[in-house]
Amino acid sequence: MTSPPVPAAIAEVLVQHSATVRTRLLQVRDLIFVVAAETEGVGPLTEALKWGEPAYLTEASKSGTTIRLGIVKSAPAHCAVFFNCKTTLVDTFRVHFGSEFAFESNRALLIPATGDLPAEPLAHCLRAALTYHQRRKRQPVAWVDMPTRQ
Repeated sequence: MTSPPVPAAIAEVLVQHSATVRTRLLQVRDLIFVVAAETEGVGPLTEALKWGEPAYLTEASKSGTTIRLGIVKSAPAHCAVFFNCKTTLVDTFRVHFGSEFAFESNRALLIPATGDLPAEPLAHCLRAALTYHQRRKRQPVAWVDMPTRQ
């Protein structure tokens, strides 16, 4: 699966970041589209700017919650993957992947801008966000498909 071309408005935002951060954010963007394509019930994504940051929404299926990409001032050498702070997603990611990522409060997981992309654990987190509403309707305890890291 190849992700769609980067829309001009998104490219304008990304070019404001350093080359290292921009490259990592584009890698995460690609992974979002791959995970969406591989996950039943997600359907096509809407890519837009929310709060001046690239955002990925499941508008067609309404299966998940918005994922945004950016940075946080407290961790300039990291890229931030933001999730709705009114969900339990980040708290759950902390339990399952606390050794894989750093976190910003209950709103983002932080990924180093350099080094290997932690693709497998990040894909689990993205899938959980993209199916958040779908899974809440089906089963209250929706994290059984997420591996626990010790």
